[in-house]
Amino acid sequence: MADEPLGLTVHSMPTPQQTLEAGEGRRTGRIRMLLVMLVCAAPVIASYFTYYVVKPTGNASYGQLIDPQRPLPALTAVGGDGRPVDLRSLKGQWLLVVVGQSGCDSVCEQQLYLQRQLRESLGREKDRLDRVWLITDDAPPPARLGGALQGATVLRVPQAQLAQWLAPAAGHQLDEHMYLVDPMGHWMMRFPARMDAAGAAKAKRDVERMLRASSSWDEAGR
Repeated sequence: MADEPLGLTVHSMPTPQQTLEAGEGRRTGRIRMLLVMLVCAAPVIASYFTYYVVKPTGNASYGQLIDPQRPLPALTAVGGDGRPVDLRSLKGQWLLVVVGQSGCDSVCEQQLYLQRQLRESLGREKDRLDRVWLITDDAPPPARLGGALQGATVLRVPQAQLAQWLAPAAGHQLDEHMYLVDPMGHWMMRFPARMDAAGAAKAKRDVERMLRASSSWDEAGR
């Protein structure tokens, strides 16, 4: 076999200018990707800023904003069929919560009535809000509440455990208030104790404001 000269291929090294241009191209790509992510996240950021950071001033809210918000704790409730229910399974919907003993006195009945009326008054937005009654004892609810509880979520949670999450205003009891919880399970507003029909109309405005602020990311259903 005849000897042949050894061939070498010489690859030129990139010039400093080429290296600089390549680095700038990568940085530009990263910046574009970050801008796309910010555009996608902007509606969520804006809505959170609206109702978590911007505090009402001239048009004050009727309910008291809870700061910091309290997330749903890892508590096990009991459903109407006696089965255990993880309280965190309520996440994914706005919740209007009433607390009370199963006997349900006149204050409790008023709360449940206003809770139902408030939700119905939201019209097409009502499917974004669930009614929840948390019973703090073991007795069955009276039969007279059957109609009032239709469509509501009824769970049993001992009051001592609920104190890990909800709390009344100073000088009041837990069952005197309604509580508003966001779809991520954060208790974020408490309405005044022993609310009447006029108060419920003001509470409705607060709820509507929250639903508008979250309309870009929250939909009905879990």
